[in-house]
Amino acid sequence: MSVNFHQLHIFYTVAEKGSFSSAANALHMTQPAVTMQIQALEEYYGTKLFNRSTKKVELSEAGAALLPYARKSIELAKETDVAMSEFTTIIEGRLQLGASLTFGEYFLPRLLGSFNKSYPNITISVKVINTRQILDDILNHQLNFGLVEAPIDHPDVHTEPVMSDELKLIFPSGHPLGELKVLRIEDVLGYPFVLREQGSGTRQVMEEEIARKGYDFSKMKIAMELGSTGAVKSAVEAGLGISILSESSVKHEVALGLLKVRSIDELQFTRNFHAIYLNSSILPLSAVSFLAFLRRKEFERIL
Repeated sequence: MSVNFHQLHIFYTVAEKGSFSSAANALHMTQPAVTMQIQALEEYYGTKLFNRSTKKVELSEAGAALLPYARKSIELAKETDVAMSEFTTIIEGRLQLGASLTFGEYFLPRLLGSFNKSYPNITISVKVINTRQILDDILNHQLNFGLVEAPIDHPDVHTEPVMSDELKLIFPSGHPLGELKVLRIEDVLGYPFVLREQGSGTRQVMEEEIARKGYDFSKMKIAMELGSTGAVKSAVEAGLGISILSESSVKHEVALGLLKVRSIDELQFTRNFHAIYLNSSILPLSAVSFLAFLRRKEFERIL
């Protein structure tokens, strides 16, 4: 018998999760199957890789020595998939991903159109939900890949920026703010706001920038909170308040003269969209191909 990548991946996942049951859940395997593969590894090396007790599973000295090599094998497999994905367009399968609302509604359709021309045999399924829900689904193994509007700080999740975007103040045409040459945060806070819901990337970026400049977010007059960018735009058009949204999401309304876009002096709501997935996961080739497509950063031509 020789060691194979599948066994090393299972070993690494058990070590990361700290239990056989959690690893089995992450790998979509049964716990006995995970145990059998670990036992096969231990028989091959002639030593115990884990110290087991009723409460927890810990690496043995031999297991700790094997861990960095298992990690390297997974990293090499990921790099190999990315490198080879650029040389084939006959990849088949299903690309199932989660996209946060702004990205899913205003950026992703055009990107997927271009991607589909290069990879016509990949079936695409997108779940458009907010950033917090995507993270929860990835951690619970309901999704294996996501595109979100805010950086994720979680020890089990890999995150990398793939695209930048800028949020700006929006208000209806004819609003008094349009008469001011320079807009300060003090001028803006006097008006009611229509905001995205708690947990959205748009809301998080706005709150963090306001706090970073030392302003009290609680002083904002929040008229309503809505669950999509489209709903926020409609409410602003109707005169129910002002908002801070992606400039890219209101191009159509600005062109029609329905909305105005302005910057707020000394505030810059810049964000990156991030690709996220579990550190321990090996993405399917369909997802690897799409991630490689995003890394090529040809968005100006596509969007």
